[in-house]
Amino acid sequence: MWLRILVLLAFSSLVASQTIVESLPGYSGELPFTLETGYVGVGDLDEVQLFYYFIESERDPAVDPLLLWLTGGPGCSALSGLIYEIGPLTFDFTASATRGNKPKLKLNPYSWTKVASIIFVDEPVGTGFSYATNSQGYNISSTLTAEELYTFLRKWLINHPQFINNPLYVAGDSYSGLIIPQIVQKIVKGNEVGTDPPMNLKGYVMGNPTTDENIDYNSRVDFAYRVNLISEELYMAAKEDCHGQYKDVDPSNEACISDVQAILDCTSSLYVAQILEPNCETLSPKPKDMNWNRGILKDLTDYIRPVPRGSDSELWCRNDNYIYIYIWANDKTVQEALNIRPGTISTWVRCNHTLQTYYIEDIKSVVKIHQELTSKDYRVLIYSGDQDMVIPYVGTQTWINLLNLSVDDIWSPWFVDGQVAGVLVTQVRNTNPKKVLPWCGDGLLITIFE
Repeated sequence: MWLRILVLLAFSSLVASQTIVESLPGYSGELPFTLETGYVGVGDLDEVQLFYYFIESERDPAVDPLLLWLTGGPGCSALSGLIYEIGPLTFDFTASATRGNKPKLKLNPYSWTKVASIIFVDEPVGTGFSYATNSQGYNISSTLTAEELYTFLRKWLINHPQFINNPLYVAGDSYSGLIIPQIVQKIVKGNEVGTDPPMNLKGYVMGNPTTDENIDYNSRVDFAYRVNLISEELYMAAKEDCHGQYKDVDPSNEACISDVQAILDCTSSLYVAQILEPNCETLSPKPKDMNWNRGILKDLTDYIRPVPRGSDSELWCRNDNYIYIYIWANDKTVQEALNIRPGTISTWVRCNHTLQTYYIEDIKSVVKIHQELTSKDYRVLIYSGDQDMVIPYVGTQTWINLLNLSVDDIWSPWFVDGQVAGVLVTQVRNTNPKKVLPWCGDGLLITIFE
């Protein structure tokens, strides 16, 4: 017993600073919820310093679930998920748009923190306010990211023992779909061998998750056909000529190359993260300049970087909303309020494109991990926007079918305020449900587009 206590104390001593933030620039008055920010050191010598925002549940933090939230990318800041997706604060765009005003914050009535405590972590290193103390710390990959986040969670819980018994879920969207199952797998194995601290894992939640490179990629063509972006003739020709494989096409297969190019011609001018929204000008290469063979999500953030447009433009662009977070997060008073360590980053960016030049994608599919996890007694929720062409729901359904789950509740509509918001199917293995929710009318990041 004494040895275990000493080990825990030694381990917890590596946890870095933390601060309770009572107010933030742009928000009038004290925050009506508990916000903590801090760093947790991971790596052999704690050379990687992962920054986090922790917000306690506004209902009953002593018993409500605890979520570890990962924003996609790789390289997109947790602050983006907090402000634009599921956190208790968002920008007041009307007030912020007044010339000369600094960005204004307001409460988000739909925040997930109404019912759960959430740790938003900037991951991997080089994302948001997270940094490394030496160059070796930036040698990062998909598997190492999962390992470091598992270590992060262990250290965080040791330093916050009051949350060890809370129901724990690992959650996130987009690219984090490759990372979340790995973390959950590590938690399960750690619990099985008695690693401290024990974690009260209940399940995981993923939105439009990257899961399998080939399935996700190839499903884009099926999706394009289902929503009438390409003709039946072109779709059938591509299926026959390409045999369902549209990624890394054999250069000698001229018929398939011709079909894929024709599909690109039909779809390249779309805003593929939400095909019903305008495809606005960005600072990055236009979708039509991109090669589909460059990978699943390497170009995702190209579609959603902020660009100030001329005042004479009447076209609403989602990109405009991202301007405010750049201004706000780079403000000195904001960084002081968040207790950011001076000199650790040069400029805060919502999504770090340069990270992708050294980030190693060493895992291409996590379907087998899902098969392993769904054989156990955990709850799983997968939600997908039906207007997303980056990670189409078609592909998500494909890999879920590979799990061989039993259908407990057939496809049926679910409602918000009396209106159909999507459809729901519940599949089971053992006693806990695995739910799939295609979300009507939403894009890649449902929590943004809803």
